[in-house]
Amino acid sequence: MATEWSGKGCTLTLILFLWSRVCGSKAESLGSDSRILGMRLERSDKPAMTTEDGIIQVTEESDIQLRFYGLQISNDTWAQIKFMEQGEDSSSDSNRTCADFTKDISVRTSMSVNSLGTSGVLGVKIKPLRKSESQRDYGLCIRQNGRWFSLGEHDGRLRVVEEKKSMLPIWFQVILICCLLVLSGMFSGLNLGLMALDPMELRIVQSCGTDKEKKYARKIEPIRRKGNYLLCSLLLGNVLVNTTLTILLDDLIGSGLGAVVASTIGIVIFGEIVPQALCSRHGLAVGANTIHVTKFFMFLTFPLSYPISKLLDCVLGQEIGTVYNREKLVGMLKVTEPYNDLVKEEMNMIQGALELRTKTVEDVMTPLNNCFMINSDAVLDFNTMSEIMESGYTRIPVYEDERTNIVDILFVKDLAFVDPDDCTTLKTITKFYNHPVHFVFHDTKLDSMLEEFKKGKSHLAIVQKVNNEGEGDPFYEVLGLVTLEDVIEEIIKCEILDESDLYTDNRNRKKVAHNKNKRDFSAFKHESESKVKISPQLLLAAHRFLATEVSLFSPSQISEKILLRILKHPDVIQEIKFNENDKKSSHHYLYLRGKPVDYFILILQGRVEVEAGNENMKFETGPFSFYGVMALSAPTLEFRSPSHISGLNRSASLSYTDRPESQSVSGSNTQLSSSALPQYTPDFNVRALADLQFVKITRSQYQNGLMASRLDSSPQSPDSGHGRQVDMDNSTSSAPHRTSENMLTLADASDETTSLLNEQNSQPARQANHNTHNESAI
Repeated sequence: MATEWSGKGCTLTLILFLWSRVCGSKAESLGSDSRILGMRLERSDKPAMTTEDGIIQVTEESDIQLRFYGLQISNDTWAQIKFMEQGEDSSSDSNRTCADFTKDISVRTSMSVNSLGTSGVLGVKIKPLRKSESQRDYGLCIRQNGRWFSLGEHDGRLRVVEEKKSMLPIWFQVILICCLLVLSGMFSGLNLGLMALDPMELRIVQSCGTDKEKKYARKIEPIRRKGNYLLCSLLLGNVLVNTTLTILLDDLIGSGLGAVVASTIGIVIFGEIVPQALCSRHGLAVGANTIHVTKFFMFLTFPLSYPISKLLDCVLGQEIGTVYNREKLVGMLKVTEPYNDLVKEEMNMIQGALELRTKTVEDVMTPLNNCFMINSDAVLDFNTMSEIMESGYTRIPVYEDERTNIVDILFVKDLAFVDPDDCTTLKTITKFYNHPVHFVFHDTKLDSMLEEFKKGKSHLAIVQKVNNEGEGDPFYEVLGLVTLEDVIEEIIKCEILDESDLYTDNRNRKKVAHNKNKRDFSAFKHESESKVKISPQLLLAAHRFLATEVSLFSPSQISEKILLRILKHPDVIQEIKFNENDKKSSHHYLYLRGKPVDYFILILQGRVEVEAGNENMKFETGPFSFYGVMALSAPTLEFRSPSHISGLNRSASLSYTDRPESQSVSGSNTQLSSSALPQYTPDFNVRALADLQFVKITRSQYQNGLMASRLDSSPQSPDSGHGRQVDMDNSTSSAPHRTSENMLTLADASDETTSLLNEQNSQPARQANHNTHNESAI
């Protein structure tokens, strides 16, 4: 039995062997008809590509599919395809036979062929490269007619490269890239925010910022003081982060160009634009909140950034910060005006204070022609003091002869103890107080002028300059006045007005609006005051001179009280303003030859020229010379019964006596003489040679004063009233034209020419000593 089964096994083995030989021969006959012409990469599970030379490049340990092109390709054509290794010195001869086939590439045993048999897809498994290799090239070998041939240099070439493995896990790379973008933005923002805050600005914020800003500034200021060290640390950190970001993106994307594009977009948007836009507006807050990160990176980059910063310190010097000069500060205020919280007045004050040093006193002074000034010869009477008060100025320049010759300064407060009725001269006041006159040059800067005013020496200065024009010697020319108010107005850029100002601007002369409440000082003026003001001393001197030197005004004729009342009459003290352009004007003549007059003249101040006699002799006389005594001594009154007279009336009789001293009072009633009153006609001329002040007493005033004196000195009857007096104010009416006027007469009437000559001879002595006046009168 065993023998039988063993024979059957041998027979079965023989049959199977023969069948395989037949099938193999058939397959070989069928495959031998296929012809491979080329191949291309169909797909790969790992990165793969075709180079520009037509070489298929695949990654190790990858499964790829290759499409083969040719003729009569069938499912068994895979048996005709194998690969062999190629070195750098491999020949490009396509007829080179393939001897050693590689085992690094294994071909699948199935092939997907199209219906035409012109192409088919074959799966290929790539095995890993050796450790020392980064790539290896393989050539395609095909079998034809029982022999293996290489397909060609590039058409059948396959390059296996090393697989690029990621340095980090993908999820960790994504997180790290996001962190790097944040750090890039932080470095870029801090570079702009912190470096824009210079040390000077941080000090300003610490002193005048809000509480939060002061806190932030105190945190930042210590590291900001190390400017170059901070700058190097931030820049090194920024460069390090951006470089690392590009490397990670390249590893993640696997493409250098894609990494560059992605990193550029990410850095520009998230690392530059957004953080710098934020830190440019909130750099102080961002810098203070990230101060610890900044310090950490400064410590981290210390080995490289610190030496570089020291080198920069030596080369560039210490960082001071932004310092604004005067012009830049003014420009900054103007540019930031719409955004700051300063009102217009504050802006003007700041701008005015900054521009103070750039302007001179000539720019703000009041020109000399527009200045209110007083002549040093002025008398401080009611009119002058009213004019001073109405001007509204507290300091008034006093000039002598010309307005350019300023010799003193009058303060309004100096007039506190001055009585206008005293007619005190201005020189008396200015010499008593003796205020210094402060002169400055026209190119003096306003800040220097303000310092001078602050010293308290004066708040008013005279502006002058050296005039070199012309052929003469240089001289100081007065241009105008500058006051402390002018400087303050230039600082605040606004005019300061008070209730007494007449102009809003002394330079433009723009008047203020009409003030209905303007003070009128005329309410303090007495109606009977003299039109011409003289000092009390001069009035007393005139009173004593008339009482002692002129016999008609002696106490035996007119009492001193009545004489003083006559001198205080508004029309008695008069003046003449001399006109230099018309010296022969009729206004200058006190007496004209052949023209009747009825008044007496006593010169108080000034000079006159007297022309007398047939020879027209001329001589000059001065103060306390008198004329026209005969105009007062023509007719006189004789009272017969003064006890029955109640005053001056038309019932008085006229008589003529030898001398005024011999006049007597007798009779019971006065009777009116119907004869006309004689008039006094001078035979000389008296003409003013300068401004004059003189006493002018008319005949009627003298007669009324004479009668009043006799009434006061005569005993009163019980029937007569008390306090009878002559009205001096109404005595200037047409007394010479009334035929019933009470008059006094004088008998002594000497030749006027002789008296005039005597007056001329006695004038020098009178001017030397007032007690030796000539008693002869014209």
